[in-house]
Amino acid sequence: MIRLVIAEDQALVLGALASLLSLETDIDIVARVGDGAAALAAVRELAPDILLSDIEMPQMTGLDVAEAIAREGLSARVLIVTTFGRAGYLRRAMDAGVRGYLLKDTPADALAAAIRKVAEGRRAIAPELAELAWDAPANPLTERERDVLRLAEEGRSNKEIARQLDLSPGTVRNYLSEASAKLFAASRIEAGRIARERGWL
Repeated sequence: MIRLVIAEDQALVLGALASLLSLETDIDIVARVGDGAAALAAVRELAPDILLSDIEMPQMTGLDVAEAIAREGLSARVLIVTTFGRAGYLRRAMDAGVRGYLLKDTPADALAAAIRKVAEGRRAIAPELAELAWDAPANPLTERERDVLRLAEEGRSNKEIARQLDLSPGTVRNYLSEASAKLFAASRIEAGRIARERGWL
């Protein structure tokens, strides 16, 4: 029996995934969660075989969770199901050790087959996305630059960002300047947009 945790912040999608996969006799859904922090907590507590996760979620993205799972040496294998077919996301997912990457319009039987494949230790990447990974440029941003850009994208001031990340406003300004230069962006807003479009946030 494949023990599965599903992480998806849209209740309707979460319910649909759970309903479809609960029909599979060899898949046991041990938890359904609506944000990244809860997903990581469930993986730590329940030690499932597979975490089936969206990318864009509150608190932690699916990729943040995958990176934490790899960093902590947890046994769960991660399969991402997303609407985002961006090369940067796929590249980051592969770097984080994600074993599967599918789009949300994948048919239910193909999703179940991918879960079985990943449970066996193989990879399951949507064929139309596989080529993207080879051509994707590496993410030039450091983790701290990504953190700062995410908050700038939300419209936070340098002082607010500094307070949240426990940095000085001058350091925040330097991170934003470095990130903008790396992305050849004229402003922090443009830098955030470029990084988001390329799947680097």
